[in-house]
Amino acid sequence: MGLMRSTHARRWLSVLGAICLFALLPPTASATPTAAATTATPTAQAAATPAPTPADDTPADDTTTTGNATHFDGLGTPYGGCGIPQADLDSQDFVALNVFNTPDDPDYNTRPVPAQDAAKMGSWQNGLNCGRWVRVNIGDYCDGTNDGAWNEPFCRDGGGWTADAYNGATLTMLVADSCADPNAWCRQDPGHLDLATGSLNRFTLNGSPVGDLYPDHWNNRQISWSFVPAPDYSGDISVAFMQNASADWPAVSVNHLPNGIHGVDYFDGGSWHSASMNSDMGQSYVLQPDSPGGTQYTIRVYDADGDLVQGGRTYTFDLPSDCGGGCANAYNPVSYTTG
Repeated sequence: MGLMRSTHARRWLSVLGAICLFALLPPTASATPTAAATTATPTAQAAATPAPTPADDTPADDTTTTGNATHFDGLGTPYGGCGIPQADLDSQDFVALNVFNTPDDPDYNTRPVPAQDAAKMGSWQNGLNCGRWVRVNIGDYCDGTNDGAWNEPFCRDGGGWTADAYNGATLTMLVADSCADPNAWCRQDPGHLDLATGSLNRFTLNGSPVGDLYPDHWNNRQISWSFVPAPDYSGDISVAFMQNASADWPAVSVNHLPNGIHGVDYFDGGSWHSASMNSDMGQSYVLQPDSPGGTQYTIRVYDADGDLVQGGRTYTFDLPSDCGGGCANAYNPVSYTTG
């Protein structure tokens, strides 16, 4: 039977960004907001904010990466590491990426990873791979022990890595969470993915679900994977205010992305400015209003290639009236107009 990687620590870390995010709240809530109209038409097209330099051994977009796969039962609450509740994900087939690449240090835990420690950055890339999709291919089975023990081979004793009838099964999965546990999988294997347990038997081979890959044929198998475009994408992005968001702390989540998210700009009535990501929660940003003291916001979004989403489309929306003292729900979707 395959082993499930311990998820207690990862679940705590998956909401660490949310905890840091809530810590940014002001000590007093604002008065009930009223809508403020924009004072200028947002037309400027500033360049995208440069992304942090990837670590040398994290996967490039056009490469296929090989590593070990573990599995976990679900996202933490109220959010996974990307800042989206599990119920609001585009797919329940989701993965967690390694936050760190620290093969000699299981205790390093600085998030976001600062620029001077870029070599310690895992494929999570400080949240910049949130909302992207990966095509995962099942590889060899470990006929032996594969427990993520520190400084031990990933498959030791027994018969080693062996191919079987499940090799080549595939599934397209959404990046929704982060893995920062102090084990060898999350620290010593740059190609490691943590897969949602419920997805394992939905891998397909020759057009049909495998059905019984997990648990008896699992044992934290080898996999290969690569980033791919969002499958069958249609429609447009969605925007939601986060729990405790208010006029004093207008934090939003950006979801349903065609090609991930590498930045958000907000319009302040005169020019565009780069919004700040919430810690390393890659789909969550803190905005500023269209006009001082207002509760109307206009944004544009950059994808994983640094291109403006939908050709530079702008999205204008208001803080919900029931969020005047802070949004009570974890996810508070809003309607928007486009420009």
